[in-house]
Amino acid sequence: MIEVRDLRKEYGGFTAVEGSSFTVDSGEVFGIIGPNGAGKTTTLKMLAGLLEPTDGTARVAGYEAGDSEMRRRLGFLPEESPLYEEMTPLSYLQFFADLYDVPDHVAEERIHDTLDELDLQHRDRQLGDMSKGMKRKVAISRSLINDPDVLIYDEPASGLDPLTTNYVIDFTSDLSQDGKTIVFSAHNLYHVESICDRVAIMNQGEIVAQGALDELREEHGTTEYHVYTTVEVQDSVQDNGRYRRVVESMDEVDATRDAAQAAGGSVVDIRTEESSLEEVFLDLAESEAET
Repeated sequence: MIEVRDLRKEYGGFTAVEGSSFTVDSGEVFGIIGPNGAGKTTTLKMLAGLLEPTDGTARVAGYEAGDSEMRRRLGFLPEESPLYEEMTPLSYLQFFADLYDVPDHVAEERIHDTLDELDLQHRDRQLGDMSKGMKRKVAISRSLINDPDVLIYDEPASGLDPLTTNYVIDFTSDLSQDGKTIVFSAHNLYHVESICDRVAIMNQGEIVAQGALDELREEHGTTEYHVYTTVEVQDSVQDNGRYRRVVESMDEVDATRDAAQAAGGSVVDIRTEESSLEEVFLDLAESEAET
């Protein structure tokens, strides 16, 4: 559904994106994460056809990014999305439905269904009188007015309160269940981890790692085993009436079990702790900074 090859964007002498390549399958949720200035927004704007690449190619839904037909199959949500504040949500969304030649009866049903799913009330209130969260829901509804195959969302929950954020994230996840292909960026890595099938980690304009979350953890993260015993063993600490030893391999788990049995005790629990996406990201960012 999306194919990016050696994508590059340069502004004057500054390279914002350097040699990015990735694919996104139909119905997949693909996250792009990285620190401020990593090139995430520039990448998304090139996919949406809003910026022309300096080099490389980007194809979306079978079309070159920026092709007029591609844009009819695309829904784009920028991080900052000013609305026509004198309009109401209904008049605003109908305006965009007309731009996409959506029949009135289809548009009306689609608008109300989407606003219902996003739990947006006060649909006849002027947008200028609405909260940021309400405006964001209207902007998301606008991105869906043409029933696109591909959605590109830049920080969809940026600056929203926790309740609205949960609505937006859950709604994004539901869209993928409906078959939409979604590419989005977010600073909150918990949200990325909760709904993404795969992610690309960007730093200083380059993709430094990408893949499924389990693959990234295996390649760049760590796995620890917290072994709880009834008796003290080497390198263990007391923990709620038991002893806990942290090890990094199953061989060490077996050695801990043997040591506990030799001391007249036993292993009563083993818990696996894996690196979170945030920990993987921070480790990669620190490694890049040192090179």
